[in-house]
Amino acid sequence: MDDLSPSNLKAILHSKRANVYYLEHCRVMQKDGRVLYLTEGKNENHYWNIPIANTTVILLGTGTSITQAAMRMIASAGVLVGFCGGGGTPLFTGTEIEWMTPQSEYRPTEYVQGWLGFWFDAQKRLAVAQSFQHARIDYLKSIWTKDRDLQAEGFYVDDADITTALSRFKHQIDQSAKVGDLLNDEMVLTKQLYKAAATRCKVSDFVRDRDATDVANGFLNHGNYLAYGLAATTLWVLGIPHGFAVMHGKTRRGALVFDVADLIKDTIVLPWAFICAKEKASEQEFRQQVLQKFTDHKALDFMFEQVKAQALTGRN
Repeated sequence: MDDLSPSNLKAILHSKRANVYYLEHCRVMQKDGRVLYLTEGKNENHYWNIPIANTTVILLGTGTSITQAAMRMIASAGVLVGFCGGGGTPLFTGTEIEWMTPQSEYRPTEYVQGWLGFWFDAQKRLAVAQSFQHARIDYLKSIWTKDRDLQAEGFYVDDADITTALSRFKHQIDQSAKVGDLLNDEMVLTKQLYKAAATRCKVSDFVRDRDATDVANGFLNHGNYLAYGLAATTLWVLGIPHGFAVMHGKTRRGALVFDVADLIKDTIVLPWAFICAKEKASEQEFRQQVLQKFTDHKALDFMFEQVKAQALTGRN
């Protein structure tokens, strides 16, 4: 490991990396040329290896610390680190995840140049937001059509309630005269998908509330923040600052992360939050399920493709 240079550590493309870590109640450190996290037991301590060359993002939750030496190695491998609260929730009231981005290398400039090529024009921003929403629907249809695990739980994209919700939203996307209209229509779609998922998983009287203590809401919060980790990584790798949002900019700080995460949240996080709530899964079991589905369905690849396509369009 001592012979590995930063360029060797970054040999695996971010979009192909397999691991996303969410850690609580542990210490992240460097030991013998590796990055480990330490958990303390009653009788002994346990060390667990983090394969940083194959890791996309590390979220540090409640009761965590990280040494300077570990942070240096993580930065050399191009791994994004996010500081958050329990379950991946906001660190402080009014503050989302605080991202520490590696500064050990230059970022590409072609994508941010393309992004800024359209960003100052409200109509062009709207067009990009509309493209994202079309891509979001297409991704959901594609994944729900082929995911047999979802189908076994009753999630079929051609069911009447889901088809109606998606068709209505698809029609309204291009009818939106401003971003606010698109946000309202998107909110209606998500509520309809919540209702569809709650019905299939027999989660009665569900109301989406980020501060609620029920299991389904908790899993939605946690899964969404895992998606934010992938979105933040996508933007960092492409060199696009989080502030140049196309939809959520007036309501959320660093809101481009939320715009990009929305590409996959309804497809993967939403159904599995309800399925795992029905099955009384633990938070860890839910997290493992969602992260595996991110990998199975190439969620990070999809995010990269969509953001790059819009950025390169902006250069033309």
